[in-house]
Amino acid sequence: MKLGISTYCFWQEMSKGQLDILDAVELIARMGGEHVEVVPMGYDFTKTPELLPVFKRRASDAGIDISNYAIGANFSGLDDEAYLLEIERVKREVDIAAQLGVTLMRHDVAYSNDISIRQFLMELPRLAEACRAIADYAAPLGITTSVENHGFYVQASDRVQALVNEVNRDNFKTTLDIGNFVCVDEEPIVAVAKNLPFASIVHVKDFYRRSFNPGEGWFQSAGGQYLRGAITGQGDIDIRTILKHLKQSGYNGYLSLEFEGMEPCVQATQISLDNVRNIWSEV
Repeated sequence: MKLGISTYCFWQEMSKGQLDILDAVELIARMGGEHVEVVPMGYDFTKTPELLPVFKRRASDAGIDISNYAIGANFSGLDDEAYLLEIERVKREVDIAAQLGVTLMRHDVAYSNDISIRQFLMELPRLAEACRAIADYAAPLGITTSVENHGFYVQASDRVQALVNEVNRDNFKTTLDIGNFVCVDEEPIVAVAKNLPFASIVHVKDFYRRSFNPGEGWFQSAGGQYLRGAITGQGDIDIRTILKHLKQSGYNGYLSLEFEGMEPCVQATQISLDNVRNIWSEV
C-alpha cells in the first residue's frame, strides 16, 4: 500500500493563485506522501503538453509516484454528435495519462438533474458504450480507466457496479471513494465492502453528518442529510473500521487522500495524512 495525496486537496490555494499544480508535487513529498494523484482543475494538459515532462520530473526528483489521472466527463443528455465528440475528447486525455506514465485514470461518466433509478437504467447502455470505447482505447497503453462514486447520479454502490458490469472490460473499474457514499445516504462501511473488489484506487475522505442545517459550508445529500468535508479522522465516517477492512482484504494499491473541508487546506491535508497513516498502522 502507498499513501499519497490528490492535488485536489489544494484547490483552495490553487484557486487563489497561491499554489500551482507543480508546486503541489514537492509539497506532497515534504508532507510524507508516497504518490501524487493528478486532478488538473484549472489546467488543460491537452493545451499545455509542455508541462507534462516538467511534472514527471518534479515527481521523480521528489521520489514519489504519479498514481492516477482524474478528469471530468459527461456522456449524459447529449445528442449523437456531442456524445461522440466527448468520447474523442476523453481519449485525448487518455493520451495525457500515457504521457504522464500512469496506469490508472479516472474519468467522470454522467451528471443529470434527474438522478432517479429510472433515468439511470434508461441511460446505462449508452453510458457503458462510451466507457467501453475509452477503456478499449486505453488498454493497449496499459491504462485501467475507472468511474468514481460521486456526482449523485452514478454514486450509489449498486449503480457503480451496474456500470462496471455493463462495460465488461478488465481495465474498467471504480475509483472507490470511501466517504462519498454518504452523499447518496449509503452507509460507507457496507458500500465500500460491496465495491472494493472492483476498485483500481481508493480515495480516503471524511465528512461531518447532521440531520439539521448548521449553517455556512454545508450541503445536502440526496436524502436531505447535511454534510461538510472534514479533516480525515475527525469527521463522522468510521474511517478506522473501513481502513481495517481494507487492510484485512489484502488491498495493496494506492490510498489517495482527498480533503474538501473549510479548514486551511495545507494544514488540514497534513493532519489528515498523519491520521490515516497512524490509523493504518494500528488496525
